[in-house]
Amino acid sequence: MAKVSAIQKNQRRRKLVARDASKRAELKAITKNQELPIEERFRATLKLAEMPRNGSKIRVRNRCEVTGRPRAYYRKLGMSRIALRELGSLAKVPGLVKSSW
Repeated sequence: MAKVSAIQKNQRRRKLVARDASKRAELKAITKNQELPIEERFRATLKLAEMPRNGSKIRVRNRCEVTGRPRAYYRKLGMSRIALRELGSLAKVPGLVKSSW
């Protein structure tokens, strides 16, 4: 089980990303638009730099929904390999058959 503080920090980051997503997209579109004057693009870059870093999508860490483990995460299932194996052994994951020989 991961530290509760690490899980909560990641949840706060997800909220910030959701809140700031549209504003970040607008500012990035302005900075990448070559038809606009360079002063306007530079101002947009400065505004983007003033925004909180945790509002960036890249700062969010994929974590297991069951245990909070940050590594060996399966995106399709939303859980780590260890949680998948445990739930698969208990027949809690539909379509998963654990084989042993």
